[in-house]
Amino acid sequence: MTKAFSGRDSGELTPDRLALDELGADDVRIHPDTLEAQARVAEENHNPQLAANLRRAAELALLSEADVMALYEALRPHRSTAEELATLAATLEETPAPLTAALVREAAAVYERRGLLT
Repeated sequence: MTKAFSGRDSGELTPDRLALDELGADDVRIHPDTLEAQARVAEENHNPQLAANLRRAAELALLSEADVMALYEALRPHRSTAEELATLAATLEETPAPLTAALVREAAAVYERRGLLT
């Protein structure tokens, strides 16, 4: 089953309901369970990279838009120090978003090697 973040089944999300103003913002956000189901399909079809991305997306689906944008900004080259990225990873670990935290730690190591930290 595919469902929105609000919990509504995808079959309930129609243009008519949108036109009648019966849908809210959480009705058009994807639910983490849907992303996990897509990750399993990706794995079954021998695409582990896509599966990993979908699992991180499932974690991010639980964050606010502002937090996701702050994460995006922090991961841009020359925007963060190693300490700032370590703090961000620790925060994500507590969220819990362990897969995304691991990605931030990996990015920090690569940025350090390539001189991309501030």
